[in-house]
Amino acid sequence: MNDIHATDHGTDEQLRRSLGIGRRSFLSTCTAVAAGAIAAPVLGAAPVLAAPAESNGKAKGHLLVPEDKRGIILYTVRDATGRDPYSTSLPSGFRGVFEQLARFGYRQVEFAGYGQHANAPGGANLENVEGARLLRRWLDEYGLRAQGNHGFIPGSWPLTTGDLDTFKKHLEIANILGMQHVGTGNDPTGSNYKADWDAAAEKWHALGEIARRAGLKLYTHNHDAAYGFLLDGGPLDAQGRPTRSSGIRKLEYFLSITDPKLIWLEMDIFWAHVAQYKFRTYTDHDGATRQNIFDPAGLVTRHNKRYPLFHAKDGVINNTSGQGYDMVPFGTGVIDYTTFFTRVGDPNYHHPMVEQDNAPSSTDPAQSLEHARIGYRNMAALRRK
Repeated sequence: MNDIHATDHGTDEQLRRSLGIGRRSFLSTCTAVAAGAIAAPVLGAAPVLAAPAESNGKAKGHLLVPEDKRGIILYTVRDATGRDPYSTSLPSGFRGVFEQLARFGYRQVEFAGYGQHANAPGGANLENVEGARLLRRWLDEYGLRAQGNHGFIPGSWPLTTGDLDTFKKHLEIANILGMQHVGTGNDPTGSNYKADWDAAAEKWHALGEIARRAGLKLYTHNHDAAYGFLLDGGPLDAQGRPTRSSGIRKLEYFLSITDPKLIWLEMDIFWAHVAQYKFRTYTDHDGATRQNIFDPAGLVTRHNKRYPLFHAKDGVINNTSGQGYDMVPFGTGVIDYTTFFTRVGDPNYHHPMVEQDNAPSSTDPAQSLEHARIGYRNMAALRRK
């Protein structure tokens, strides 16, 4: 593994060559990223090209993310896994991407499906037992561990035979890959209503029990809407549904009614901060407007063992977007990850996965891997104040 660290700790020239891009393209990418970071205030975030973590223990402060817990969801580099290896010198397909991510220093990956380009080793579809065995061999080859998947959650309830069989197939794949957790990229339900969250909890308890028997922990993932306010009282609308809220957030309610031994969660920290921006007031059962500012780290600390995984992605302020933030490479925005990880603690329990939804570029094919490198270096540089 020494040569992997040497590559990650090497010069920008070594990185440029390893990505197979020209000097002009590389410099323009770095300049654009740096300019984006300079244009926005950076509050508690690491610099764009922060020095990687020192393995000799001489760096000041305690690591907030241990080396073996630094991960990335492969959705960030989906263009690279989907790239035709015969059309480029850039890393492509799962095997080539695993090799490059390991060179950067990553030790964990979270899958976002098992498809790649048809010309990549193993073919287009690795969503089967043989494909999983091939993926596991490549993971082992490059010192990586699979830690979750945004995969299949049955749409049916009660479960159809077909959905149950597909769910069990995904659990088998997860076990072959060596995962501890298996999950989804979606909320348990998109509804605002208590009755629908009650039904979702019933379904997820059943799925969680099936996963538990397979030796896996089932998790759900949030977007901003899941931390909006639950409609659970007040006057009913024309369809007989409540129109006002007690002030509890939807996913907080889900936490309160589900078994912590069967259901876990993955907080997307970016979308949780978008929720903090968007969902600040609610109308209570009596019709009064009340304010409640969401505290993402506070929720985790109250339910720490329920949140084994995080999506770690960053944003810069944009008060005109309706979301409050624009997504940028990890460590180049204003979300204060030093404070967040310090507050939630348990660094040897949590698995933060670097993610950037918009990392792929139609004009710069090396961009997503370059942003993955930036994300790793900035995560490795995080130290407790």
